[in-house]
Amino acid sequence: MEKILVSACLMGRKVRYDGGAKTSSDAWLAGWRAEGRLVPFCPEVAGGLPVPRLAAEIEGGAGGAAVLSGAARVLASDGSDVTAEFLAGAHGALAVARAHGVRMAVLKEGSPSCGVLAVYDGTFQGRRTPGQGLTTALLEREGVRVFSEERLPEAAGYLRTLET
Repeated sequence: MEKILVSACLMGRKVRYDGGAKTSSDAWLAGWRAEGRLVPFCPEVAGGLPVPRLAAEIEGGAGGAAVLSGAARVLASDGSDVTAEFLAGAHGALAVARAHGVRMAVLKEGSPSCGVLAVYDGTFQGRRTPGQGLTTALLEREGVRVFSEERLPEAAGYLRTLET
């Protein structure tokens, strides 16, 4: 059975920067959970960041690939550099994915770790820009297909292709 890496906050775990969760009630996730497919993971907590913590954004909204290449940093809202923790979390996610044979993931949109289609622009003004979070960029680079929780029917279609 194919396993799916999933953002822990979508599973109701209170791991977000504000101490909350973003629990999804989507039927696809509920079904995959019942089947035992889901592997919940929070890269930011795994990277050593506390709950709650300051909000963080990728400087300039550059995206995760820029952080991986060293061209951008992840900064907390007080200006402190949390790039090392975000990198550690992304590599932790990849290690867990490999340990479970994961070939696809469902991650939380907008996060500087998990954003799939968009991240915040680095100004802490609530503006999004197209791009991927750090964990998403690393997973995709290493062959794990990542979907936003906003695109679960598409994820389900991809899962079917993996199982045929």
